[in-house]
Amino acid sequence: MVSATDRPLASVIIPNWNGAHHLPVCLGALQGQTYPHVEVILVDNGSTDGSQTLVTEQYPEVRLLALDRNLGLTGGNNAGFRAAKGNILISLNNDTEAHPHFVEELVAALMEHPEAGMAAAKMLLYDRRDHIHSAGDGYGVDGIPFNRGVWQRDEGQFDEPGWIFGGCGGAVAYRRAMLDDVGLFDESFFMYCEDVDLNWRAQLAGWRCWYAPASVVYHKLSATGGGPIASYHTGRNTLWVIAKNYPGAMLRKHRSRVLRAQWDITHDALRAWRGEAARARLRGQMAGLLGWAKMLSKRRAIQSARRVPDEYIESLLTRVGNG
Repeated sequence: MVSATDRPLASVIIPNWNGAHHLPVCLGALQGQTYPHVEVILVDNGSTDGSQTLVTEQYPEVRLLALDRNLGLTGGNNAGFRAAKGNILISLNNDTEAHPHFVEELVAALMEHPEAGMAAAKMLLYDRRDHIHSAGDGYGVDGIPFNRGVWQRDEGQFDEPGWIFGGCGGAVAYRRAMLDDVGLFDESFFMYCEDVDLNWRAQLAGWRCWYAPASVVYHKLSATGGGPIASYHTGRNTLWVIAKNYPGAMLRKHRSRVLRAQWDITHDALRAWRGEAARARLRGQMAGLLGWAKMLSKRRAIQSARRVPDEYIESLLTRVGNG
């Protein structure tokens, strides 16, 4: 735990769009945090459901940052990061309930590991609290990101802290110095895989991620997204992550796995084309390819600023999927 004499300010940023029904649980849990030095910022993306009034009237301790339109998870988080006063910036979904030690454990992780730019929490399902949603982010050599432990019963298999690829953006702490170095979320992503992209940029620049399993949140999975929206943005942004970040030599080495993984997604979507989500996934893949060139200009800046060799990056990746 962080000592009483060394307690940096932690800023918890919560993007919100028409999520008033989630906010009492989310904000109420943050009132019960054991860490004493917290500011909570709710970034409202132009909600029309009374979210702003609820926060103003019932949670006066929360800083309300009211935007005039929906900038998505990326723009909402970035606005909160810019407005925050803390040197530790915690991104938290609005459809979560944080355990009382959630903030304290994330702060302790970053204080104890100065080489870490990120600290990832353990996310459990809100309605099945013995099942895992995410024990941090993993990434396959086939170019497919995944939540570690997703859908598994929590039997202690992810209770060991340690270094991982990155944190799930629904419950993760970032060191401000890292964000100053590598940049904020890419707002062109809008939502989905923006955390994977940031994990990549951080790792390429030499910032590591510590998994802190004693920091726990309960997540109402897909309560504010999912379905065709998730399918489209995931299909598009998965390709954009590869275009921006996957090192060239590694991509050539594993291109058969990467291409096969994308073909499998396309094939599955074509088989289920009558479903709205399947058609959205295909549209997302097409948008990802059409936007590939735009991502290459960003790629040049990212790759030119990298500080670690391919061998280190490859050691972080998992050989999942095909081949």
